[in-house]
Amino acid sequence: MDSVGNIIMYFVAAIVIVFFSIKAVTTRKILRAATYLLFVLLGTAVLYFQLGYQFLGGVQIAVYAGGIMVLFVFAILLTHKPNENSGIIDSHRRLLGILVSAGGAVVLLLAIFFMPLLDGASLLDCLSASEPITMKEIGEAFTGSDRFQYLLPFEAISVLLLACIIGGVTVARKS
Repeated sequence: MDSVGNIIMYFVAAIVIVFFSIKAVTTRKILRAATYLLFVLLGTAVLYFQLGYQFLGGVQIAVYAGGIMVLFVFAILLTHKPNENSGIIDSHRRLLGILVSAGGAVVLLLAIFFMPLLDGASLLDCLSASEPITMKEIGEAFTGSDRFQYLLPFEAISVLLLACIIGGVTVARKS
């Protein structure tokens, strides 16, 4: 059974993540949004540490909270003036954004629960199975190149991030 301190720490981390997530998407200053995102990423690392996944917590801090946030701040400073407020979104675009977000959430939930994960089994099949999934199986699924493994999409995302960096530098040079 978890101790009271762990339960309190979980709720504090969850409240911090939810609060700063909302602040990150509602603020009008882009550097503040990046700072709020940093707190969300650190709160996620706290959850990893609480679950006993010290390696994932360390990676979360080193890669995401460290490296990706530095990348975001440089991209922001290269493409925007830091003290510039963003414009107010009119109601037509706001409604369109809400509809697209709701549609994306539905598609994401369907993908999470019905997309094949390990050996062609969906998340619902894995959750109803009697034997637990080990961290080794999850690691092999993320870093493998066989069917239902995710090395290729991971590498595609890294190439996409590199293209975004190059595009940001190009836009900054033309300004």
